[in-house]
Amino acid sequence: MFDFLIEGFSVALTPLNLGLAFLGALLGTLFGALPGIGPINGIAILMPLAYTLGLPAESALILLAGIYTGAEYGGRMSSILLNVPGDAGAVMTTLDGHPLAKKGLAGPALGLSAVSSFVGATIAILGLTLFAPLLAQVAVMFGPAEFFALMVFAFSSMAVMMGKDPIKTAIGAVLGVMIAMIGVDSATGVMRYTFGMPELFDGVDFVVMIIGLFAISEILLMLEHASRPDDDGKLPPLGRVFVSTKELLLCKGTMLRSGLLGFIIGVLPGTGASVAGAVSYTTEKRLNDKHGTFGKGDMRGLAAPEAANNASAAGSFVPMLTLGIPGSGTTAVLLGALMLYNITPGPTMFSDNPEVAGGLIASLYIGNLVLLALNLPLAGVFARVLTIPRWVLVPAIAVLSFVGVYQLHSDLAAIYLMLIIGIVGYLLRKLGFSLAPIILGYVLGGLMEDNLRRALAISGGDTSILWQSGISLFLWIAATALLVLPWLLPKLMAGRKAGNA
Repeated sequence: MFDFLIEGFSVALTPLNLGLAFLGALLGTLFGALPGIGPINGIAILMPLAYTLGLPAESALILLAGIYTGAEYGGRMSSILLNVPGDAGAVMTTLDGHPLAKKGLAGPALGLSAVSSFVGATIAILGLTLFAPLLAQVAVMFGPAEFFALMVFAFSSMAVMMGKDPIKTAIGAVLGVMIAMIGVDSATGVMRYTFGMPELFDGVDFVVMIIGLFAISEILLMLEHASRPDDDGKLPPLGRVFVSTKELLLCKGTMLRSGLLGFIIGVLPGTGASVAGAVSYTTEKRLNDKHGTFGKGDMRGLAAPEAANNASAAGSFVPMLTLGIPGSGTTAVLLGALMLYNITPGPTMFSDNPEVAGGLIASLYIGNLVLLALNLPLAGVFARVLTIPRWVLVPAIAVLSFVGVYQLHSDLAAIYLMLIIGIVGYLLRKLGFSLAPIILGYVLGGLMEDNLRRALAISGGDTSILWQSGISLFLWIAATALLVLPWLLPKLMAGRKAGNA
């Protein structure tokens, strides 16, 4: 059953892949520490470089997965020290992390967050090892109709669980689907949203899309905030970085519960670390906040989101590897990286490409240990990254973005398209839209359309094939429940309270 893991360790323990796992963990921590960069931008910037350098698929995925998990570690630094989340997954870390820093406990807060991240990630990697092969065996029973129903479920969970504004999330997902439809329809030859421009006949390339949407929009935001008056570059004193045994014992239950919760949320398609952090924090606040200390510098309020967002990051690999659908915006980008290598993740991933699936999981074990070893003693060094001025960062990101796109396409039209997408992404972020639903809609939209067409082709146009099997029916019911229950349950509870009164 675990042959893939043995083969995976034989892949991950080669000198090249060990070096890439270390490099990914290091770069990921640095990307995560810089406010606004985060895992998606880091992977978007380095993915084309990894491809053009000629790295094998498993090595490229080990490097990019290291950046993903490392950024989840690094995102805590600016949250704790500056009260500025490194990415969306670290938002809840600010609630108790920064008050701890203001109390003079910045070092212990960084140490505790590193240990919590390690515990959460370990729980999720064990879950990934145990459940991913089992889910892959179930997924073999999926046909086009079942996959279409699964995409509907993914869109439903995304609309309900991602972000504070489900309307904006839904608009972003629809926008992503529309971008995925640009180009010549391969089945009918009809032009869709091309406006007669030959450059759009092949659609919008994935690399151009993610670099424009994330890296270029981030550059524009950095330029806008270049002269922010509150950015004085001063960090609070760290003091000791190692967390005490008493503090660990206080948080042990929180770390275990939040790690498990984060893994479960990470497995759900289309959710991500921000949802995991918010749900785990509110759960722990309800369970433990007897004296109103949460939000004022409670260690448990810091441990909960840190364990959950790292567990969610590893958990989001489960649907990506077994079903071929991304568990988060970042795994949507990783899915695109695999497609660059003509590898389509799905039910046969563990049998057709065991070196890629096993190598990735084995590298997560190694990367998690490397991250703990790096982040405990070197927290003070990584914290200095926060003082790097934007006049250094902006040109560096811009050069990597332009070189990455031009290396793949050798075409100025791709550069212009990247810039247009970047400006649109910047405007959307200014309007309060999250970019993750757009990239999820872009990836899921194409898969959804392909599976719908295949299902209808099999049935001769009979739409009842979409809900004929038990798996499809269950997924349709689950998707409906996700959309209806958040609206229905509060009304039922309010009615019951009114009846009791």
